[in-house]
Amino acid sequence: MERLYNHNTVLTLLADLRYRVFGYLTRFDDARLRGERASDWLSRLTADIDTLDNFYLRLLVPPLVALFGVVAVVLFVAIWLPGVAVLMAMTLGLLWLVATLLVAAWGFSNSYQQVVDQQLLRRLVVDQVQASAELMSYQTTQWHRTIIATQEQQAFSNQRRLGRKAALINCLVSVVSGVMVVAVLWLASLMLTQQSVSGPILVMAVLIALGVNEAFILLPASFIKLGASYAAVRRLNELTGVSSPALPVVTFPEGTGLNIQANQLSLRYAQTLEPALNEIDLQMPAGKRAVITGNSGAGKSSLASVLMGRLKATGGEVLVGGVPAWQLTAEDRANHFAMLTQQVDLFDASIAENLRIADPTASDDKLWKALRAVTLDSWVEQLPKGLATAVGEKGQQLSGGQGRRLALARLMLCNPKVVILDEPFAGVDETTAKHIAASLDKWLVNRTAIFLVHQVSSLNLLPGVEYHWHLDAGKLSQFPLNYR
Repeated sequence: MERLYNHNTVLTLLADLRYRVFGYLTRFDDARLRGERASDWLSRLTADIDTLDNFYLRLLVPPLVALFGVVAVVLFVAIWLPGVAVLMAMTLGLLWLVATLLVAAWGFSNSYQQVVDQQLLRRLVVDQVQASAELMSYQTTQWHRTIIATQEQQAFSNQRRLGRKAALINCLVSVVSGVMVVAVLWLASLMLTQQSVSGPILVMAVLIALGVNEAFILLPASFIKLGASYAAVRRLNELTGVSSPALPVVTFPEGTGLNIQANQLSLRYAQTLEPALNEIDLQMPAGKRAVITGNSGAGKSSLASVLMGRLKATGGEVLVGGVPAWQLTAEDRANHFAMLTQQVDLFDASIAENLRIADPTASDDKLWKALRAVTLDSWVEQLPKGLATAVGEKGQQLSGGQGRRLALARLMLCNPKVVILDEPFAGVDETTAKHIAASLDKWLVNRTAIFLVHQVSSLNLLPGVEYHWHLDAGKLSQFPLNYR
């Protein structure tokens, strides 16, 4: 019962902590999120929080129970054998200090380094998998594997040192406990020969000395990992140390899109020589549609992030509906802005559940209407489970085009005022693209919309577009609408 209660308490606390940490991550802008690898953020949510279960179950409760047990045993033995009780108090008290504080100090640096090594090794392995094509292209696969092997060897060496320290402490605890049992037996025997105590009392004292050792067995192995718990706490506290400014509550007008205005907008990422966006001026009336073209790396995604308030400009300003975009709360952005990114996010759930992220109250008819708008309805109807079909982790059960269309259908279940569509027709044939364009033409009525594409091949796929800008190396220039 005690174990069930303790584990239930710890798992509940860790689940709550994981929820809170995820909440902190959602407050970061794109620059902060891109400042570290996705594997590092995942480590915060999983490995670091899981490490903290060691604190309550092994670092907090066991030493307190052991200390309470020592006091109880010593007081109990003192009733019949005061001298033996003094010996046990001194020995067990010293043993408790060695098994907790001394062990924690001795293994702190190694256990702390173990967390650092695991994080670095995890990052290197993920890079090896995700960048395998690039490493093969540049013939640097073996070089990167050598780095992984070197880091792995360093981690093993540190882990072996930590293991040796734990073994030595366990050996010391066993030796001291054994010596104490012998000393208790000797003192009690002397008192027995003097007829100060009876035989059963002697046996009781020896059995207590043997049994009290059980309270110290788990302490060294737990306290030697205190550095790992501290490292996890420190990394998590780095997230909570970022305070969010108080943002104003904004009320936008109903029934129309929002105007967008950029004045001398510039954006420079940390540790880069050239700005991603350079003194951009943009005026777009509410409810209008525009297209921004540009090659890969021209800055389209950066501009979209700034317009959506996910990035704060390093120069100039961006006003959406007369309000600086980055000053809007996450709720305001979610309610009034929508963006189809190049990398879509689908969860390991059913098609219906992925769609209802945009509208939890949507009926099945509304879901089918959204699927029909992106020509996925016929395909879903042929599936044995229909809307209940699982898409797999990251939508791996779908093709790239199907995943993007499902994400677009989810977007069309929202009711935003500003919409940014990054390559909305990627991965589909011309017939499907025309059908989606017609659906978007109806859905985008009275919404401010920006299409981000590499080039304008046909205005038929950009319904209602009235403005055309071209982005090149962070600079924005306006082109006539009939530009090809």
